[in-house]
Amino acid sequence: MARRVFEAWKGSNKFLFGGRLIFGPDAWSIPFTFLLIITPVCFFSVFVATHLRRELLPNNAGHVFLVAGVLFTVFVLILLFLTSARDPGIVPRNSHPPEEELCYDTTASSDGRQTPTVQIPRTKEVMVYGVSVRVKYCDTCMLYRPPRCSHCSICNNCVERFDHHCPWRNYRYFFMFVSSATILCIYIFSMSALYIKVLMDNHQGTVWRAMRESPWAVMLMIYCFISLWFVGGLTGFHLYLISTNQTTYENFRYRSDNRINVYNRGCSNNFLETFCSKVKPSRNDFRAFIKEESPKNITLATTWERPEEADEENREERRQKVEDDLDIDEDVLKLQHCLNVEEGSDTAHHKIDIDQMRVGSNERAPTIRSEARHGNWETRRNVQEDDVIAGSSVRESRSYAAAEEGR
Repeated sequence: MARRVFEAWKGSNKFLFGGRLIFGPDAWSIPFTFLLIITPVCFFSVFVATHLRRELLPNNAGHVFLVAGVLFTVFVLILLFLTSARDPGIVPRNSHPPEEELCYDTTASSDGRQTPTVQIPRTKEVMVYGVSVRVKYCDTCMLYRPPRCSHCSICNNCVERFDHHCPWRNYRYFFMFVSSATILCIYIFSMSALYIKVLMDNHQGTVWRAMRESPWAVMLMIYCFISLWFVGGLTGFHLYLISTNQTTYENFRYRSDNRINVYNRGCSNNFLETFCSKVKPSRNDFRAFIKEESPKNITLATTWERPEEADEENREERRQKVEDDLDIDEDVLKLQHCLNVEEGSDTAHHKIDIDQMRVGSNERAPTIRSEARHGNWETRRNVQEDDVIAGSSVRESRSYAAAEEGR
C-alpha cells in the first residue's frame, strides 16, 4: 500500500489531520503557550474588566473593555496557531547526492592499487545580486543549501531563511504574533493600573489601600511587566532585523566577520518585502503519495583503469610471454638435435645457451658458444645432458602456461 509523504518523513516534525498541519518536535509547548496567554486574560476579564466597566462607564458601556480584551486575545491565539502549524520553508531533501557535483579522487593502497573515492565539495559559489556568496553542502539532506538557508538541529530539516528555531516562511505571522502579544500585555497592564486608579479616586484612599482591595490587578500588572520584557524585547529586535533585512544568525555572523549584508535593499523596501510580498507556496506536498523509485547507480567516470582490468591485462601479458618462450625452446631443441648428429667430428662442439635466449627479447637471435671437444664419449654425455635440460625447460614452460590459462 502506497504511503504518503508525511508518513515517511525523515525529519523530526509532528503531523496532524493527515499531514494538513505540521509542527515541530516541541509541539507539546503549544498548549502550554496557550495557557500562558489565556489564563491572565481570564483573570483580567473576571476581576478587572467587569468591575472597571461598573466604576468607570455605567449603563453597560463599560463592556468595551471586556470585549476588546477577549477579541485581541483570540487574534493573538490565531496568529500563534498560524505560526506553529505551517510549513516554515523546509527544503525537500534528496534521496542521493547530486551527480553533477560529484568528484573522484584516488588514494594509493598498501598493494599499490588506486582506489576511487567519491567526494563532494563542501562549498560552492553562487551569485546573489551580483555578489558571490558561498553556500554549504548538507550531508543530512544531501543538497547544497540555498542562500540564507540553514539546517535546523531541532526539526532536522534545512529551512529557508532560518532564524534559530523560528520559521521564516511564516515570519510575517510570527512577527505579528510577538507584536500583538506585546500590545496585549500593555493593554492588560494599563487597564489594571487604571482600575487601581479608579479605586483610589472613588474611595479617596492611598495606593496601598487600593492594591489591597484588588490584589488580582496587582498580580496581573506584575505578570504583564515580566512578559513585556520578553515579547517586547523580541519585537524591538525583529523590527531592527526587518529594517536591515537580516536574520538573527546573519546578524551575529556579520558582526563577528565584518561582512557586508548583500540583502539590504533599504529600510522601506525591506519592510515591503516582509509584509507586502507574496508568500511562496510550500515546496512540500505532505499529503502526496510516494512514488517508488528504482535504485540509482552512480557511474564513476574515471580516467584510470580499474583493478580488475589491470589484472586481466597483466595475465594476458604473462601468457603471451610464456607462449613466446615455448616457441624459442622448441627451436633450440631442434637445433640441438641437428648439431648432435656430428658426433665423430673433431670440430668444435656448439652449445646453445637457452637461458641467454630466454632472458633476451623475442627478436634477439640465439647465441652460440664454442667448447673444445674432449672425446666421443664425453661429447655424447654432454649432448644427453643438454637434451634433458632443454626438454625439462619446455615442460616447465608448458606447465606454467597451462596454469596461467586456468586462472
